[in-house]
Amino acid sequence: MEAAALRNSVPSERAPGFFGFVGGVTAAALAVCAVPLLNLPAQISDLPAAFWLMALLAVLGDARPFTPPGRRRRSEVFPSVCFTFAILLAWGLGPAVAVQAVAVAVFAWRARHVPWRALFNSSQYALALAAAAAVAGLAGPGAFAGTAELAWSDVAVAVGAAAAWSAVNYSTVTLAIRLRFGGRWWRSARRGIGFELSSTGSLLLLGPVLVVAAQVDPALIPLVLVPLYAVYRMAALASEQERSARLDPLTGLANRKALIVEIADQVPAHADALRHGAPDSRMALLLLDLDRFKRVNDALGHLVGDRLLVEVGLRLAMVVRPQDLVVRLGGDEFAILATRLTGADEAREIADQVVTALAEPVALDGLPLDVGGSVGIALYPEHGGDFATLLQHADVAMYDAKDTGDGTAVYAAESDHNTPERLSLLADLRRVLDVNGAHAADSGREVDDVGEITMYYQPQVEVATGEVVGVEALLRWRHPRRGMVDPEELIKVAEQSAVMRLLTRRVVDDVVEQIAKWAAAGITMRAAVNVSVRDLHTGEIADQISDRLTRYNLSPEQLQLEITEGALMADPRRVLATISRLDAIGVAIALDDFGTGYSSMQHLRRLPLSEVKIDRSFVLGMAADTDDAAIVRSVIELARALGLRVVAEGVEDDASWRRLYALGCHVAQGWFYARPMPADELVSWLARYRPLVPGPRGVPPGLPDDSADGPPDRRPDPPGLPDDSAGPPEK
Repeated sequence: MEAAALRNSVPSERAPGFFGFVGGVTAAALAVCAVPLLNLPAQISDLPAAFWLMALLAVLGDARPFTPPGRRRRSEVFPSVCFTFAILLAWGLGPAVAVQAVAVAVFAWRARHVPWRALFNSSQYALALAAAAAVAGLAGPGAFAGTAELAWSDVAVAVGAAAAWSAVNYSTVTLAIRLRFGGRWWRSARRGIGFELSSTGSLLLLGPVLVVAAQVDPALIPLVLVPLYAVYRMAALASEQERSARLDPLTGLANRKALIVEIADQVPAHADALRHGAPDSRMALLLLDLDRFKRVNDALGHLVGDRLLVEVGLRLAMVVRPQDLVVRLGGDEFAILATRLTGADEAREIADQVVTALAEPVALDGLPLDVGGSVGIALYPEHGGDFATLLQHADVAMYDAKDTGDGTAVYAAESDHNTPERLSLLADLRRVLDVNGAHAADSGREVDDVGEITMYYQPQVEVATGEVVGVEALLRWRHPRRGMVDPEELIKVAEQSAVMRLLTRRVVDDVVEQIAKWAAAGITMRAAVNVSVRDLHTGEIADQISDRLTRYNLSPEQLQLEITEGALMADPRRVLATISRLDAIGVAIALDDFGTGYSSMQHLRRLPLSEVKIDRSFVLGMAADTDDAAIVRSVIELARALGLRVVAEGVEDDASWRRLYALGCHVAQGWFYARPMPADELVSWLARYRPLVPGPRGVPPGLPDDSADGPPDRRPDPPGLPDDSAGPPEK
């Protein structure tokens, strides 16, 4: 049942229409029942004991109505209807309406209904009884009174009267609910009509039986309580089973099934509110995942973990609003369904309250346990119109919150790796890896519909000497319909699936094979390959690299792997194990995008790194931004102190090149030297390249040294254009 405040309230924007309908039903009930009620005083003295017994049972029955499982809003089934319908058949409309009104008043008092609700319930029952009386009149005056035998025609009339009662009562109540809460009238009516026929219809058909019992012997009337009690007990048991099926047995909160039902029930109401421009027409699904729950389970056992989940459930129930639903989905995942919101800001406020509540340690047996949580938010209708879509998008937002460390995040399409476009791109990527694989020539498959993956290479140049010391291998995919796929988008799509493993295997195979081709042509070249966190979770990549180096008879120093700080922090223990194996093979490891993640000095000390790469975002701005320049200087000094080589990415102009030289940076790459290019173009570029040598250290950044012998040996060509007159670099 609803909370008392909600049972007796009407949304302000719906109040005029709803109360207008209530007034109309009340007026109609008074119009059709006024005369029978006015004649009632004269009729009371003639009413037999059977009437008074039925009246008493009607009032007592409604004091404790049936509550069947899984019903909302109009949830009770009232036993009084079988008695008042029998009174209608035997003694007329006036007595039936009066008894029904008393029964409604008793229930309204016990349920703490407001007066308007009791008045409406009495009026809608009065209209239903009046409709039944009109049909019952077809059997003729007194057809059901004074006889212990009913003809088949009388039974048919009684069934018709019951049908009229049900039609008027059900349509009136259903329309009132739609006017009060919104949604589509016919959808709601169709969904509940089966239950109405099987429950209230069965009670109504007891009416003729009670009429006959009253004529034979009034003592038979109480016997109807036996089947009614049986129905009541079955309804109670079914309700308990339904309630248990929708509750989490550990925390007592609602479970996934309850959440699905609640969202399905709330969507029509919010859709109707949205159509009418109501300010509180939004609904939000908040998905919560505990951040450190696994550590508690591993360290203290599952019993303590279960107690912690119970405590988390209690805290969530305390911070949400009364109308919000708190759900445990399973494991350490919880959800909150927040209804009647004005927008994302209000949903964020609830999420922030949840995060704040979980920030306080939970004390169990005197031991404070620090858990915390991350909350993802999906809004209806912006982010989905059903349970599955809202949950999927809330899950994406929750992982965004974890990645950023903000605690809460609202769903953003650009963070979703499961959009139809990205899923299609992922499918094409899997196909292109298969089609362009080693056995593609034997398969006879066409590649026109998925394009081809190739590797581009960008030179890495020693700043002080201008010597090309290596290249970075960069993935490129020209899709026949999408054009050149953005590399960042490509990696985002792949790294969330098992396709990342296939992609890395393909890249490593292509790069090692290309190094061997260069070696056969007399070019000794070190190539750096980027790998993801997925690649480092197992030792498979170390096995693959060892096998490929042996197959092509290459030195391990000719291959270098680049990992990001994010990959390092995702699972330091497993990452360290894989990196240690690669280091034992002799493959160097570079820490890419240094300064943009969360790695600590501890990791720099204990990891077998040979190189750190300064992220291009700092290098691009160092000539104009003192903060960026300070970061670059600090990284160079730190790396040199630890004995690590420093590579600067994104070097695109003369000023940055000279400043890096003055700061003592070892290696640089960027468009200042050359753009990424295919392997065959790289060979031609190397043949034309002439080393770029800056002036002596200490020269003001970007300015030539007038006291020196002259300007730098060579002012560079525009970015990406080699010097055709230059010879190959010294090796």
